[in-house]
Amino acid sequence: MVMYEVMRVVVLGRGGAGKSTLVDGLAAATRPSARASWLVGTSTLEVVPRLTSPPPTTQGGTLRRAYELVSAGDLDGFFDYLADDFVEHETGPGLESTKAGTKQLFAMMKAGFPDLRFDAEDILESGDKVVARARVTGTNKGEFMGIPASGKSIDIQAIDILRFGADGLAHEHWGVMDIMSMMQQIGAVPQGPPA
Repeated sequence: MVMYEVMRVVVLGRGGAGKSTLVDGLAAATRPSARASWLVGTSTLEVVPRLTSPPPTTQGGTLRRAYELVSAGDLDGFFDYLADDFVEHETGPGLESTKAGTKQLFAMMKAGFPDLRFDAEDILESGDKVVARARVTGTNKGEFMGIPASGKSIDIQAIDILRFGADGLAHEHWGVMDIMSMMQQIGAVPQGPPA
């Protein structure tokens, strides 16, 4: 299911009651359009819809939504899915294995790859754990791990395993990301035949 949330309603002018015209107009706002306006009495109602997703109903849905938030650049929304006692088992150099350390990691990744995307290719659920295989893409437009921007794109694979609590939040993460291919693709490590 796809929903549209009204981001802004602007009423222009003064006028009388619109009754069914207003109701019909708001119902039509659920269609994916950039902008719509309706005459309500002598006023114009302008509605600007925003695509939103319904709340996830499964742990796999929560992980998929978290990937969507990262891809949209909404890191705060992504972090809302991490419990305060979150433990990161795939730590980067100099980063804590906490929610705060994970925030630092994703801020560093978004600074290096502003168009960073995580696209779930497979999601499997078992008990309180979710396993995902994701495609990670982006363009290296900023410094990343002390390496200057190359302007080159990455396209790598990642495996994420998350343990969820009864509160619906992620409490632990284990993962593997193909960092060697990432470094080769941005030109930080030479590509060549395997030794």
